[in-house]
Amino acid sequence: ALTLGGGSASASLFAGAAFGYQLLWVAPTAMLIGMVMMMAIAHQTLSTGMRPFEAMRSYAGVKFAYGWAIGAMLASIIWHFSQYALASVLVTEIASQADITMSKGIGGGIVLAWALLSSQLFASGSRGMLWFDRLLKILVWLIVLCFAFTVARTGVDWGALAKGIIPFRVPADAVDSVGATTSALETIVAGLGAAVAINMVFLYPYTLLARGWGREHRRLARFDLFGGMFVPYILATGLMIIATANTIYGTDQFVGKGFSPVQAAKVLSSTLGEGLGTGIFLFGLLGMVMTTITMHMVSAAFAISEMAGLKFGSRGYRLALLVPTPGYLGAFFWSDMAFYIAIPTAMLTTALLPIAYVGFIKLQRSRAYLGADMPTGRRGQAVLAAMVLGTLVMLVFVVIVLGPKLFQWFSDMTTTSAS
Repeated sequence: ALTLGGGSASASLFAGAAFGYQLLWVAPTAMLIGMVMMMAIAHQTLSTGMRPFEAMRSYAGVKFAYGWAIGAMLASIIWHFSQYALASVLVTEIASQADITMSKGIGGGIVLAWALLSSQLFASGSRGMLWFDRLLKILVWLIVLCFAFTVARTGVDWGALAKGIIPFRVPADAVDSVGATTSALETIVAGLGAAVAINMVFLYPYTLLARGWGREHRRLARFDLFGGMFVPYILATGLMIIATANTIYGTDQFVGKGFSPVQAAKVLSSTLGEGLGTGIFLFGLLGMVMTTITMHMVSAAFAISEMAGLKFGSRGYRLALLVPTPGYLGAFFWSDMAFYIAIPTAMLTTALLPIAYVGFIKLQRSRAYLGADMPTGRRGQAVLAAMVLGTLVMLVFVVIVLGPKLFQWFSDMTTTSAS
């Protein structure tokens, strides 16, 4: 739900509309980095059975443990604003399809009410929540299948695809129909952050423990990450980018920051028909957003609970679920840029991710923590090198993109103070 959610869908649709096939390499690269890290996390967690936050605090250092947990909480809060901006537009547009006039505030309020109910049901382990979760999964995969159908109908430019999957190719900034530019580097960083966020990294090892998995499940966990996360994510995001590139890229339908779900729905309506294509797109994307919002609340609550020593399902845990809810205000402030707002949001949360990655690199090298299970030899060195390389890639892109912005912000603040 966190991996293939509203953030990754927004980033993929925006990338395809703005840059065509040119950023197809971003999602596989980001997910490969995330998969390597999460395989290491799975090995550590399943080898020791120790709760990850306590392991990080005891063997990597207090600053990494709390940096990881606070980063996960902040990422969940930050992402909430963009999710509600998108959700409010989707709900109001669905209502308009039924000739119902609804404000974006009410549309966002409906999603907020759902999020409050679903997160509390999640905390109580409701079977009804499991069935609803399955329905949302069906909606998500229905929209993916429709994108596959659109790609089959519109064709694939194999030459452009071959160029688009070459890693680290940075295209020129895109110019929309009104002459405004969209930064390629910012879109790349957003794609890197939308694939695997720090709150997802926080929640993942706890799901392993909740399943009752142990040492004997380490190989299964590696396969699960490849077959259950990497492959579906690349398939889904790739189809979204190609379909959007085939139908929106290079046309006057791409209007930069104002690119909306209504315009994106034309990707499917062009092959499935106006009513059916628009309906499937809006409901499928809303399903992605709703599951993502719920899981962000769960991630924030887990992070707070680990820091404060709260039990799952306790009153304190249920209150912690509410921490990201101010994100509802996104429905009022950013709904006119419902897709684009995912770009700066993902950029900010990407900057938090290296904190966790460095902490897990330290744990991977800790004999005191892993004992005889510490990876050694060429295989262990290769895994460690991949973890370090992935962290450096994230850091380089974050510094290149966010560095100048932070410098400009500091300069403006200094100038204002001096004045």
